[in-house]
Amino acid sequence: MIRILICGIGGKMGANVRDVIAADPEAEVVCGVDIAATDCGTPVYTSFKDVREEVDAVIDFSSPAALRGELEWAKTKHVPVVLAATGYTARDLEYIKAAAEETAVFKTANFSIGINLLKKLVKEAALALGESFDIEITEKHHRLKADAPSGTALALAESANSAFGDEKKYVNGREGIVGKRGTEIGIHAVRGGTIVGEHEVMFAGDDEIITLSHSARSKKVFASGAVKAAKWICGKSAGLYGMEDMLG
Repeated sequence: MIRILICGIGGKMGANVRDVIAADPEAEVVCGVDIAATDCGTPVYTSFKDVREEVDAVIDFSSPAALRGELEWAKTKHVPVVLAATGYTARDLEYIKAAAEETAVFKTANFSIGINLLKKLVKEAALALGESFDIEITEKHHRLKADAPSGTALALAESANSAFGDEKKYVNGREGIVGKRGTEIGIHAVRGGTIVGEHEVMFAGDDEIITLSHSARSKKVFASGAVKAAKWICGKSAGLYGMEDMLG
């Protein structure tokens, strides 16, 4: 039985993770960390330093604000961490990389298996189509999502860009008289309603368009992926892991 701590246990994704674990005979939620402590059926702390339970893995669907205290605690306890939050800064990413030298850290832009297949297909399409096709990415999420563009959209852009030696720049939306399109990858964010997550990559060539897309219909697809990652990373040595490692 894997004992899991949920960071952000009081949020919507925390509730989804709890539901997935409740149906999993190989895992259990032993406690949570949330700045707005809530009654979730398990002990909830406002800080990692107050955690008393024995923990095998952390799943974090909170925000980058929890990152420093979380990773310092994880390094001290040698507990692997599954990072499922988005909106990390460049400094946050450097901190994650450094922490992975002392404990196992699992980080990915999206825990959906379908999205990770899409990333692979996008790279293959970019390699096959080359410079003769323009690349535009559109992502749609619910009205409450704070960061834009989504981490998944950026990951899809990186997959496409890897086919060109990572030389293309990214343009986040367009406004005003911007002139004719260059060789960039365009990224566009839409926010509204309760959209769970939709991503579309369009390859626009002369007289033809190829579109690759993914639509998530429930947030449980992300919670399920995070729980699988937590079970997979237990016992792993220090290092930075991702979906490619788990699926591989």
